[in-house]
Amino acid sequence: MLKHPTLLWLLIPYALFLGALPLVDRVHPTILGLPFLFAWLLLATLLTPAAVYLAWRGDRKRGRV
Repeated sequence: MLKHPTLLWLLIPYALFLGALPLVDRVHPTILGLPFLFAWLLLATLLTPAAVYLAWRGDRKRGRV
């Protein structure tokens, strides 16, 4: 069993940046005029603070922070 299950939120940015990168490495389609890969990396960058916040909130609820 995991000792800190809320830290699993921190795997989301890793999966978005590295794990899915070979799957999204293409120029077409474009999203809002951006190549798909650039739009994917922008989305991953914007979701990273949300994942860190959720991990922090989970630790705070358990009294670890």
